Amino acid sequence: MTVSSRRTEAARAYYQSIDTDNYHKLTSLLTPEFTHYRSDQTLAGRERFVQFMRDERPMTETTHVVESVYTNDNEVAVRGRLLQNGELLFKFVDIFIFDGKKMSGLQTYTQ
Repeated sequence: MTVSSRRTEAARAYYQSIDTDNYHKLTSLLTPEFTHYRSDQTLAGRERFVQFMRDERPMTETTHVVESVYTNDNEVAVRGRLLQNGELLFKFVDIFIFDGKKMSGLQTYTQ
């Protein structure tokens, strides 16, 4: 399996772990220094990010639909949709930055 394939699988596992509330798996995908950048906030550190996803997300009954995945060097970009009860909440593009096999950063854009 290529590095690109492993990183694509990790990106898909990221969404699956959030959608299924598997925070142990989510934690295993991230470096300790992981930072999530969004237009409304920045979550610095793996523990802070996982805490937010587990305890503070405003919507937890959601499903990520991955429409396409693009890879380049140490980045994976994912274009998709977030659904709640089958209804579109918003479209997104996530850009994951990798440090080796784990994600060290994520930039999210929404529409």
